[in-house]
Amino acid sequence: MFSNRTEPRSIATQLVLLFTLCAALLLSCSLGLFYWIVVRHAFEEDNAVLADKLAAIRTELKQPDGINTLAQELKNPRTGETAVYWIRILGPDGNIVTETPSMDRLLPLQVFPSPTSTSDRRLPADYRIDRKLFSLLAQSEIEDHGSYTIQIAQDRSADERFRKQFGALLAVVLSLGVLASALIAVTVTRRGLRPLAEMRRSLERVQPAHLNERIEPAHWPRELQPLAVSFDDMLSRLEDSFTRLSQFSADLAHELRTPIGNMLGEAQVALTRERSPDEYRTVVESAAAECERLSSIIDSLLFLARAEAAEQQINRSSFNARTAVEKVVSFYQTLAEERQIEITCAGDAQIFADPILFNRAIGNLIDNALRFTPEHGSIRVGIRATSNGVEVSVTDTGSGIAAEHLPRVFDRFYRADPSRSSAGTGLGLALVKSIVDLHGGSVSIESELGRGTTVTLILPSKV
Repeated sequence: MFSNRTEPRSIATQLVLLFTLCAALLLSCSLGLFYWIVVRHAFEEDNAVLADKLAAIRTELKQPDGINTLAQELKNPRTGETAVYWIRILGPDGNIVTETPSMDRLLPLQVFPSPTSTSDRRLPADYRIDRKLFSLLAQSEIEDHGSYTIQIAQDRSADERFRKQFGALLAVVLSLGVLASALIAVTVTRRGLRPLAEMRRSLERVQPAHLNERIEPAHWPRELQPLAVSFDDMLSRLEDSFTRLSQFSADLAHELRTPIGNMLGEAQVALTRERSPDEYRTVVESAAAECERLSSIIDSLLFLARAEAAEQQINRSSFNARTAVEKVVSFYQTLAEERQIEITCAGDAQIFADPILFNRAIGNLIDNALRFTPEHGSIRVGIRATSNGVEVSVTDTGSGIAAEHLPRVFDRFYRADPSRSSAGTGLGLALVKSIVDLHGGSVSIESELGRGTTVTLILPSKV
């Protein structure tokens, strides 16, 4: 099956074609104007000379014996002189008084235009015969001793040959100019597009193992510097994403390996010898707990993947934030009482968000706070309306987080204290951030070692 789509022309081809066409157009206009000026000037000069010759004949006819003198000049031309002007004088009766020898063969009476008066400045007429070009002019002259008609022809064959040769020369010049323009266009285009080829080679060197390659915009032409900057920014983002993906893969493998290893170890130990039903039950319960942990990790990862792919549906509605928070707190109240941790809630506001996602975000924050708050500690959930929306903060009196860890606490599987790997999956704060991002809000964290941590969510009051 053939496609109707044609492959687009390269930039180099388009530039060469446009440059050549523009040069050809300019050369054609310039040479055409030059040709017209030269030919026009020669034409007007010939007409002026013809008019002068006619005026000289008229002056000679005014002399007392001018007609005879003129007749003698026409019958006895100078030796070796080529006839340029052909002259015929007609008498009052229309008969030929005198003429240039052999004029009747080349230029009969009837080929001349009708005679004009002295005051009428008519342009000469053209007449071609035997590959010769003549300009014909006829004029009547009234003298005291009679009325005469002057017929004069100018041989312009040499001018015609000059016009053709001049036109051919300009055509050759035009062709050579267009060819030279095309060669110049090709040279200039190749030189101008050379940075793009070098940029392409630079980009070809970028490999997954060498994402630190950069194009260095300062070395490129001004027009390509924005493109080079964009490519460098893209490479920086790719390097960061690839690094994060590699770290995420390693962390994911570690997180999945731990519960699987626990289940496998307990199962292998249990199979080494016969066990009592209670011992098998203990192994199964431990395996079930590890399966729950794996299921929690997988559910969290699926949620994060859908959130990043914009597949998570946001069903916003308006509800009371205090009421929603108190329901989440009541779910964790039993665990808090067992550890003698007090959970309080303060403030009130109407919030516009997805209730399920909001509850999940608050639950993750409270669960995270419970994990790292010692006995007799406290957790406070604050709610207040602001100009930017609704602010919900969760403050605990736990161990706190060092300042160097704060920029990465919202990354997946990141733990400020690796020794506490069994305390959770490391996805809680990452889930909170994804939920806030889906709502178009923001999340921040403040913490101090030994004094506690505060995580603040700001959700827009309206879409």
